[in-house]
Amino acid sequence: MNFIKELELLLKSRHPIIYITTKEENRFEYVLKEFMEYHYSPYYLLYWDFITGFQGNPNYYSKAARNPLQTLEFIENFDRDAHSFFVLKDFNVFLQDNSIVRKIRNICKNLGQSKKSIIILATEQKIPDSLAELVTALTFPLPTIFELRDEILRLSQFFDIQIDSKLLNQLVKLCQGLSLERTRRVMFKVLSISEDVSSHALNIILSEKKRIIGQSQILEFCSQDVSIEDIGGVNNLKNWLKLRSQSFSDQASLYGLPAPKGLLLVGIQGTGKSLTAKVVASEWKLPLLRLDVGKLFGGVVGESEAQVRHMISVAESLSPCVLWIDEIDKAFKGFESTADSGTTSRVFATFITWLSEKTSQVFVVATANNIYSLPPELLRKGRFDEIFFLALPSYEERKSIFSVHLAKLRPSTWSFYDISKISSLAKDFSGAEIQQCIIEAMYKAFSQEREFETQDICDAIADMVPLAYTHAEALENIQNWASTGKIRSASAS
Repeated sequence: MNFIKELELLLKSRHPIIYITTKEENRFEYVLKEFMEYHYSPYYLLYWDFITGFQGNPNYYSKAARNPLQTLEFIENFDRDAHSFFVLKDFNVFLQDNSIVRKIRNICKNLGQSKKSIIILATEQKIPDSLAELVTALTFPLPTIFELRDEILRLSQFFDIQIDSKLLNQLVKLCQGLSLERTRRVMFKVLSISEDVSSHALNIILSEKKRIIGQSQILEFCSQDVSIEDIGGVNNLKNWLKLRSQSFSDQASLYGLPAPKGLLLVGIQGTGKSLTAKVVASEWKLPLLRLDVGKLFGGVVGESEAQVRHMISVAESLSPCVLWIDEIDKAFKGFESTADSGTTSRVFATFITWLSEKTSQVFVVATANNIYSLPPELLRKGRFDEIFFLALPSYEERKSIFSVHLAKLRPSTWSFYDISKISSLAKDFSGAEIQQCIIEAMYKAFSQEREFETQDICDAIADMVPLAYTHAEALENIQNWASTGKIRSASAS
């Protein structure tokens, strides 16, 4: 159900207080005024804020300024037979006051029998438990593609600039997730740089979105200077990614393909899980957002739930995109037994519900080292499109990994190294450990002022104790679990 239909239903069913979350006051006022003129005649529409008091009718101008209790008394005494709507801006900050809460509870007894409705307009949702039964919360959505298209066309007409249909579609798609005010500002920025709107506008809009990400403090906009060729081995996983490389295109949508939901990568540390997340974004040409799971859990009661809702809102506003959640097992490990008043459970419930029901083009790549730490609900089909296990690389995969790293470091001479020999010696080494062996060999040769050789890599392999030896029992358990067939192997062999 869209916002207007939902608002109409709540008003018709005489809900006493509607709590609307938005950062776009002006746009909401415009939409509300159009709605009132279409559905109610005559009507009173009064706005109140702490500084100015009531506005919207000269007879009541500035009444109850700087006095929220008097505001409620004014509403209580207002004509009960006239269709009247009171929009109280930022009134949520007063809902911690016992006298305000008591007054709201008192006047709500009669609001249902009158034609008066209260709308609280706030930038964040904070409803005290004492009012939970009386208040109905709604979120005012960001502009639709039609609103964005109309706004961009209006600005182009104002500046007398023509925008071809292909570029217009790209601009609209990239502006999704921006408010109308931000869209105006970024378009003005485009027009101030050049007299015409060309493809450089897309980079400016993307920069604006990066700025939004930086302000969130939960998500980080990551660069993707990698390609699928940087991953050695894991051919099953790479083929799966290549098959879906055009999943977010207009052609895929017209074909009827649903957008993929996400991917869970489980495996031993250093096997390339984080690298794969970057490769997904790079190959699919989508922005990559990294979630700092630790910052989701705030110290104030209710803050963590608000943080996860904010994270979802920001990610969806930048769709299509890739959301990378690193080491998700550490965030929700043993969440059912944590003594945090149920905060982790509520955050987890919100997150997995969104994973199952999301329709936005946000592809989630979650990584985990310990499959046993993950709640069973997260592994259920429907949360992710596929779950892959990344094991320690086989001999052939080790050859591929050595070749990738050596070709990057010595593009003209990498074939001179005995890759077969060092791959045999590096049995049970992860991809990260293989890379570290090459670095150690380079340090040794550099200190002796010469080029590093195959023997230097062999010596580094001999000196290193891999994780497979130091954590042998834990790794064996994971390998045994993966071999049962409950999870798909990332490797072809």
